[in-house]
Amino acid sequence: MFDESLLEDPDALARADVHGLLRGVAAAGARVRTALRLAQEAGITDLRPDGRPRALLVAGSGPEAAAAADLLAALGSGAAPVQLLTPTGPTPEQGTWTLPGWAGPLDLLLLLSEHGTEQGLTDLVEQAYRRGCTAAAVTPARTPLAEAVEQVRGMALPFAGPGSEFVPATSPAQATTDTGAFWALLTPLLSLTDRIGLISAPTTALQAVADRLDAIATRCGPAVATYTNPAKTLAAELDDSLPLLWSQGPVAAAAARRFATVLAILAGRPALAAELPAALPAHVPLQAGAHTLAGDPDDFFRDRVEDTQELRLRIVLLQEAPDQPGSAAPAAREQAYAHDTPLSEITAPGGSPLDTAAELLALTDFAAVYLAVASTERP
Repeated sequence: MFDESLLEDPDALARADVHGLLRGVAAAGARVRTALRLAQEAGITDLRPDGRPRALLVAGSGPEAAAAADLLAALGSGAAPVQLLTPTGPTPEQGTWTLPGWAGPLDLLLLLSEHGTEQGLTDLVEQAYRRGCTAAAVTPARTPLAEAVEQVRGMALPFAGPGSEFVPATSPAQATTDTGAFWALLTPLLSLTDRIGLISAPTTALQAVADRLDAIATRCGPAVATYTNPAKTLAAELDDSLPLLWSQGPVAAAAARRFATVLAILAGRPALAAELPAALPAHVPLQAGAHTLAGDPDDFFRDRVEDTQELRLRIVLLQEAPDQPGSAAPAAREQAYAHDTPLSEITAPGGSPLDTAAELLALTDFAAVYLAVASTERP
């Protein structure tokens, strides 16, 4: 059960946060700086590419690989196709990856791993070598995956772990609670794709992202009261509801899909993500049907014991910038009002696409963590 009063007690929040989720998400800016420094020490600034790859192939264990591929595609604006390679196998630990039949010397394989021990990813490096496909990995140093990439003359970029620069997660549970891992995996990829001309993410821009993440951590920290803390406010609004995550713009869409994933993993809450304007006709039956699940509120003599619990919806509108000409946001607000569906809005204040991504991702990460921590059963 969600305890909203816990949000107003920083000491109680700290005691309830047994997995260090808040500490991890607050350290995202530091993880960006560490990951950037480690990538530079690995020689990424000396990289002299021959040209752009035809396509980016992204593979990795866990949900962070999918989120990274999604955001790379959004930030790249079609400069090169980004394809996520999904594993097959009886269990996640026994997953195997296969290159598409068309992959070859013109393509770049990007591997992401917080552990560096997945045999399926190591085998994928061998596949890439046989096809002449260049491989690069973000993974802890001196792990089997890092060594496999180095053996085929690829680039292994160190993963900036939460406690030590070269210490990998020792278990899937530990990796799941590492709320700063996404930025530690994404930052080297941004630096690499900047070097090969696919995305504009120079060192100064990544340092600015780290500063923005620090600023968001200050604005959304545990000591900040709920009424001035957008992450705490959103967490309280999402309690006991099914979020409909409506987004406008490719970066906002990637942030919405990641928010849905983080809500499921950290807080155990389902959410539906959809892009505007397609979200409007797609979700209107759900909005209309939500009220029919409950009894008629005007029937005073109805048997309330037999009432079905009402499905509570809440729309969360994520935008990359305030309303622009041609925006679908006004229609979204109108549909929310027409169906009496509560609406929360998250709008980035402006800046580069990287700044927008940092704003939307960090705020929603904090909200998911508050929802998870304040819902924890405590003695």
